[in-house]
Amino acid sequence: MIARVAVVLCVVAVASAGVVSLGHAYAGDAYGHEAVAYAPVAHYGGHEDTHVDYHAHPKYDYSYSVSDPHTGDHKTQHEVRDGDVVKGEYSLLQPDGSFRKVTYTADDHNGFNAVVHNTAPAHHEYH
Repeated sequence: MIARVAVVLCVVAVASAGVVSLGHAYAGDAYGHEAVAYAPVAHYGGHEDTHVDYHAHPKYDYSYSVSDPHTGDHKTQHEVRDGDVVKGEYSLLQPDGSFRKVTYTADDHNGFNAVVHNTAPAHHEYH
């Protein structure tokens, strides 16, 4: 067991040094020596000790929207977070022409709550 570990460590040391033996070149005896290729050695630039505060106060505000008349894809979303309180809304035009708007909140005390509003599909009268 110890001999295997020693062999593995030696192989790792040779590989770390960047020298890899490929055996004999072509026929091997034509050159009378082994061909050796030098693999690039990975260099680690050092360790930067950056502190990450995993208990920082989370706060963000984002929005996005899509309005594509070619595909009929129409939707929006807006969300705000301040600490453990999240408030937001999203809306979309559904394939049947109805419109859905969802307003939601989430916090540690009340959990996640959403209010969904749907409008009837828009019907066009054709004359």
